[in-house]
Amino acid sequence: MKQQVKISEYVSDLGLEVLLKGADYDATFLTITDVNRPGLQFHDFYDYFDPRRLQVIGKAETMYLRGFTPRERRKSFDAFFQYNIPALVITRGLDCFPECMESAITHQRTLLQTQDTTVDFSSRTIEYLTRRLAPCTTEHGVLLEIYGQGVMITGDSGVGKSEVAMELIMRGHRLVADDAVDLRRISNQLIGTAPEMIRYYMELRGIGVIDVRRIMGMRAIKNETSLDLVIHFEQWDMEKKYDRLGIETHYTEILGVRVPIMTIPVRPGRNLASIVEVATMNDRQRKLGHNAAEELAARVDRRADGIE
Repeated sequence: MKQQVKISEYVSDLGLEVLLKGADYDATFLTITDVNRPGLQFHDFYDYFDPRRLQVIGKAETMYLRGFTPRERRKSFDAFFQYNIPALVITRGLDCFPECMESAITHQRTLLQTQDTTVDFSSRTIEYLTRRLAPCTTEHGVLLEIYGQGVMITGDSGVGKSEVAMELIMRGHRLVADDAVDLRRISNQLIGTAPEMIRYYMELRGIGVIDVRRIMGMRAIKNETSLDLVIHFEQWDMEKKYDRLGIETHYTEILGVRVPIMTIPVRPGRNLASIVEVATMNDRQRKLGHNAAEELAARVDRRADGIE
């Protein structure tokens, strides 16, 4: 489902002043990250006008409109407000033209105001909407920050994901989400966080639900992190051949973004927390251009050829 943000929520989050609430203020949603400065529209050019965008008037538009007669301004605003725009925002705390207010009342459009400059306001809005409107999905797993890398541990229920995560937290790494991980694609990067309801909580079988923030302190948690690596736990299968060299990097695709994935077989006696740490450091080394498996294979080939 396409993401959307209520205009009332947007106004609250960015601290905007409401000059006039339109007829559908409580039912209006923002669905596009871009904003529009309607300079050409005030000159009656609407061929490439997208009314779904948030509309912004700054100092340049204000100075331009001051050159109009009151009748011309009213005509321009009447034509502008005929479109079902989500809202018109006036920046720099500039006064709203009387003709603008009158026309907005007539067409029942929302008027907002901010003290920010037009550039600062546009940047804040685009950044906010890019994050809020980003494609998202929820994955079953545990997300941690390990050595600066975002690592999501996946696997069947009961395989030991949370227990390993707790051991990693005890070693100084940080928990982002347990059981459910909300992922958003921002640009070409995945950002993971915990659903608000279960943030900072973790379930440990035999103990129950614990609050990691209260037990381990603020050092043990983080609100969000990029997703850099997926480690999949599965029960050890004696019939299955596991990759012993790791020359080839495997990927999984989430929201159209390829993420490296490693499959770790689980059986009694394996120190999974240490394996996850090493896997994370090894993945980071590969991204820096150092692949130990490829180097070893090259050395073996050179020895076989009599070069070494």
